[in-house]
Amino acid sequence: MNKEYLEAYEKWCKNAVADKDVVEELKNMEGDEAKIEDAFYRNLAFGTGGLRGVIGAGTNRMNIYTVAKASQGLANYIVANFPKDERRIAVSFDSRIKADVFARVASGVFAANGIKVWIYTELMPTPCLSYAVRALGCAAGIMVTASHNPSKYNGYKVYGADGCQITTEAAAAILEEIEKVDIFEDVRNVSFGSALQAGDVAYITENVYTDFVNEVLGQSLINADDEIDKNVAIVYSPLNGTGLKPVTRTLKEAGYTNITLVEEQKNPDGNFPTCPYPNPEIKEAMALGMDYARKNNADLLLATDPDCDRVGIAVKNQDNEYVLLSGNQTGCLLLDYVCSMRVKNGTMPKDAEVVKTIVTTDLGQQIAENYGVKTVNVLTGFKFIGEEIGRLEKQGKADSYIFGFEESYGYLSGSYVRDKDAVDGAFLICEMFAYYKTRGISLLDKLDELYKKYGYCLNTLHSYEFEGSAGLEKMQNIMASMRNDMPEIGRVKVVKVNDYLKGIDGLPKSDVIKFYLEGNGSVVVRPSGTEPKMKVYVSISAADEATAKAKESNIVSFMEQMLK
Repeated sequence: MNKEYLEAYEKWCKNAVADKDVVEELKNMEGDEAKIEDAFYRNLAFGTGGLRGVIGAGTNRMNIYTVAKASQGLANYIVANFPKDERRIAVSFDSRIKADVFARVASGVFAANGIKVWIYTELMPTPCLSYAVRALGCAAGIMVTASHNPSKYNGYKVYGADGCQITTEAAAAILEEIEKVDIFEDVRNVSFGSALQAGDVAYITENVYTDFVNEVLGQSLINADDEIDKNVAIVYSPLNGTGLKPVTRTLKEAGYTNITLVEEQKNPDGNFPTCPYPNPEIKEAMALGMDYARKNNADLLLATDPDCDRVGIAVKNQDNEYVLLSGNQTGCLLLDYVCSMRVKNGTMPKDAEVVKTIVTTDLGQQIAENYGVKTVNVLTGFKFIGEEIGRLEKQGKADSYIFGFEESYGYLSGSYVRDKDAVDGAFLICEMFAYYKTRGISLLDKLDELYKKYGYCLNTLHSYEFEGSAGLEKMQNIMASMRNDMPEIGRVKVVKVNDYLKGIDGLPKSDVIKFYLEGNGSVVVRPSGTEPKMKVYVSISAADEATAKAKESNIVSFMEQMLK
């Protein structure tokens, strides 16, 4: 049996002495080979999403050493690919445990390698990082975040000079550089304080943040003569993340001042005490906000995830009960709002384009077609939507992009950033809500209107955990088995299969399979790129909700048997 992880453990015990938490954890592992194996059986995976993992000691964990090693590899890549006067990097971080520490460690590594560092003075959302990369002419950017994962996680997203998360090719090149680095011998470093004093690290100025807010405000689709009551009662939760200042500032500057904050989730706190899984996709994360909405008789509930790139909402139904909307539902409502308002205002580009991911509802494409708008489908991950915006920009057609969305609560209506933006999402949702409410229309009324026009559409996401080295192997085996003959799923005939591992429609190769089902439905299966999970996306079209749910239930039961 390969015992390399034991050798790695001994090496860390001798050398990893700068972080008392790591030292303590290494001592606690002594004699527990299972724990040692899990912490050291591999290096923390680096891909297009950068790093993400559990905070702790070991090569398979997020700590100052794995962050420094990744930063050295990224620094080597920047030095090899950019002239000296272009070696700049933007840095931001969210409320995660040790996020500020990791951001400073990374900054010290970049500074030691002759790369000018621009870092925000305080925690800031992911879209603010994407904006800063381009605004400051940086070669790259990093966002220290684990997005919506539980509190034990942290991560490190890497952005290219275009403000997008790095391409597959760039990730491979950076990984190659990282793998050359000895974690204790090869990392150049200076302290954050000394780099700041020397001018090698500088704080991002307030005007960059203000410019970002103004770009979001510029996404408004309301004309001066449009009647709109902005006194809608809004409950907002940042879920203990970065959204508090930018979301409330943007809404207040736009005239939405009737805002109640969820006090327990207002301030940054990486422990997420009232929302252990701080993801607006999860009902439990929205529970406290729902309580506040009921107590305050709010019109609208908004919640953003810790790095403020996802936003979830709840609205009242006819029985005065609050209903959570899915990412697909909110995305379709926003898309229809953007298109209808652009048509009304005469601002629809002649070659308008909406971009969505392959796992996002096909109802979006039907809505776009109704307005004569082209739909571009890309792989899962908003970075691919960002890349499409960049492609349009290079062709001088950046204005053709009118909206992008993904089912996981990510939206973007402008080209000022290249990642999903919950500040923009929250602002547009409030505007859409207020515009319709002024005309006596609820969002649920509008959703029913879309279903009557295009047919009822049910979209669900199911995640299955596969922890540890054995889990990774099991996921690989499951994907391989699904590439064999699958004539039907849950008693519904499979009419077409797209295996994106082969490369389809000009998209990069990706370990994703999409099964097209008889009756205009689909099932998409993929391993998560950031978590030890398999994700199954089910899309069902039917005459009504009850029929769709029954069909979906059979399909999910079948898929769960496959995954066992």
